[in-house]
Amino acid sequence: MASKTGSSGGDREGKKPHKNKPTSKKWEHYKDGKKGKTCPRCGAGTFLANHGDRSHCGRCSYTEFTKK
Repeated sequence: MASKTGSSGGDREGKKPHKNKPTSKKWEHYKDGKKGKTCPRCGAGTFLANHGDRSHCGRCSYTEFTKK
């Protein structure tokens, strides 16, 4: 049987050092507004997809048709 030593974590001594990673590129779209129009029903963070003659929200099925 295993002996009980009192420490359950092994040889750990506190937390690991923090790694300074670069931020994700996906957040650049929110700052600059490169993605286009946002959905008026869903709010910020949900963008309308462009399909030639219309813009469509995939989350709530909101559609805007463009005039010719």
